Amino acid sequence: MPVETARRVTWCQLRPVVKVTTGKDGEGKSSPVTTATTRTSPSASFGYATGLSCRECGRGYELGPHYACEECFGPLEVSYDYPRLTRADIETGPPSMWRYAPLLPVPPDIASRPTTEPGYTKLIRADNLAHALGMRRLWVKDDRGNPTHSFKDRVVAVALAAATEMGFKVLACPSTGNLANAVAAAAARAGVRSVVMVPADLELQKIITTSVYGGAFITVDGTYDDVNRLASELAGEHPDWAFVNVNVRPYYAEGSKTLGFEIAEQLGWRLPDQVVVPIASGAQLVKVDKGFTELTALGLVEQTPWRVFGAQATGCSPVSAAFAAGHDVVRPVRPSTIAKSLAIGNPADGPYVLDVVRRTGGFIADVDDDEVIDSIRLLAATEGIFGETAGGVTVGVLRKLLKEGRLDPDAETVIINSGDGLKTLDAIAGAVDVPDPIRPTLEAFTERYPAVG
Repeated sequence: MPVETARRVTWCQLRPVVKVTTGKDGEGKSSPVTTATTRTSPSASFGYATGLSCRECGRGYELGPHYACEECFGPLEVSYDYPRLTRADIETGPPSMWRYAPLLPVPPDIASRPTTEPGYTKLIRADNLAHALGMRRLWVKDDRGNPTHSFKDRVVAVALAAATEMGFKVLACPSTGNLANAVAAAAARAGVRSVVMVPADLELQKIITTSVYGGAFITVDGTYDDVNRLASELAGEHPDWAFVNVNVRPYYAEGSKTLGFEIAEQLGWRLPDQVVVPIASGAQLVKVDKGFTELTALGLVEQTPWRVFGAQATGCSPVSAAFAAGHDVVRPVRPSTIAKSLAIGNPADGPYVLDVVRRTGGFIADVDDDEVIDSIRLLAATEGIFGETAGGVTVGVLRKLLKEGRLDPDAETVIINSGDGLKTLDAIAGAVDVPDPIRPTLEAFTERYPAVG
């Protein structure tokens, strides 16, 4: 099997339980074929996780603070031996992401531990936005409802659980903002120290909402990729620091699967036809697809096809550019966009995003900053959802894909709003008219607003 094809499917190998092999679809493309078996009892530390495996060459490793393959330097993925779950087992769980604890690398008692209890956010039927865009059925998975108002609470919760089990003393991260919020809050809740680092030009709202939780907060004169390199160096110097998206990344990334789990459960245990996901590192998109695959393999949802679409800002669109050019390698760029939460110029999961989107028959596109702002306003005006700039990117790309005929307007579609617009007020402030005050009299009101009422 060619190396490119092997990489396309090894990310979702859940050995030995959910076995992913390669089949051929009607067009001769590689596609995952899944089967599932189960066991009954979890381990003490990582639940039903059994080890780590390389996405590229498949080499296995014991569970621990490993994140890169010693043979080929490929990224590592968590492997499982899943229990025999029913929908009822999940539905009787807590109203948080811990209802899916058996499908995550976390201790069995995770729901009773001091965490921020993220997840199980609303799936909102967006009929007004659908009507405006000429769509039949559209949903918004609104992750503003998480404790620090972004999906990052999900991934941090899993990373913290793993870090605790492995004996790390400090929770740390490089971040474009939302992750910094989530790490600082989760560490405070768990009573551990935190160290977070962000680009110095981050939105003020995200700086404030990180600083308030205490812990060490460092601003760096550079891009996120500069901050990430520094974090990698510090991880080598401080062996008791868990950098959630560096040295415990295999566990951290698994938290995004819960978006896929929740979408399926909230749709009545079925999968959407189409899903549009914003791309920063790319892990969220890849893991949503993995979540759908796992539910199908475990028999919790009917095996139906789905298409995955990726959304980037034009000022930081290396994955979109690679997709358009037909490349398998993502060339790094220097970000320049108001969508700072997506401003990762060298996305770690970029190649795997390309694999998922191509395998499912989706598409990747990007929109400029003006389109981002206009789409933030459209989502707010039609559905009362104030998304951050990443949400504007997702809605903007949805509009673009519809206009270009690349996304089916009659197919049931879910888009992900990954954060709260209150975190990115500067981006939208110039596009919103704030009127001068009027005197508190009926005459003044009628004079200013004669057409109202």
